Amino acid sequence: MLPIEVSHLVVAYRRWFKPPFRAVDDLSFVVREGEIVGFLGVNGAGKTSTIKTLMGFQPPTEGAVRIFGMDATNARARQLVGFLPETALYSPYLTPYETLRLYGELHGLRARPLKAQIDALLDAVKLTHKAHTLNKNLSKGMLQRVGIAQALLGDPKLLILDEVSSGLDPIGKRELRDLLATQRARGVTIFFSSHELAEVASICDRILVIHQGRLIAEHRLSELTGRVESLEDYFIRTVQAGRDILLEEAHAA
Repeated sequence: MLPIEVSHLVVAYRRWFKPPFRAVDDLSFVVREGEIVGFLGVNGAGKTSTIKTLMGFQPPTEGAVRIFGMDATNARARQLVGFLPETALYSPYLTPYETLRLYGELHGLRARPLKAQIDALLDAVKLTHKAHTLNKNLSKGMLQRVGIAQALLGDPKLLILDEVSSGLDPIGKRELRDLLATQRARGVTIFFSSHELAEVASICDRILVIHQGRLIAEHRLSELTGRVESLEDYFIRTVQAGRDILLEEAHAA
């Protein structure tokens, strides 16, 4: 069963006195079980609209999105997904522990199992020492760690993360890589967007490049080795061209 299957997805937004704006335009891709897939694109490329549709927050204008074979809006499908939005807002008057308890209870977790999971997650994201500090007194990076812990509540089979490394310092980014590697070793599938291409290159099995709402390139990271100077160079050249430069070069050879 594919964790993510997107077929001919269109997400269009209405505009006054203008044709609808297609943020996502006939997008199709799959994510296989156990993969870590990086979803890349410049600002406004359609990444967040796609992720909102994957989470069931934004209905498709056309096409279909399935999570583990179920419609993305299916409650059972959503129980299998851990999600971190690009901008996660938590009550400034709750602590990390209280924040995770709230989200855990909403997830259906109760009492001792929830407490044990909160303790383990705070330790995993290196926030045990801030467990009872008000969120308003935490740095941006610490709040991002709270968000990562929140996404892991309930042992999800699929993680969907939007700009997951935002606000993290170099130590935090290394710890995030280790944490995602641990999740993958448990069989968790990970799909995330990021502008941190060095992080993508060090973590991902495969990348998808979206531009103006369309998929323009798809490669395993191993396919890029020795063929491009760096992932950053490949990404910039591909987006500027609006097409997959590697396929173009292969056809010319």
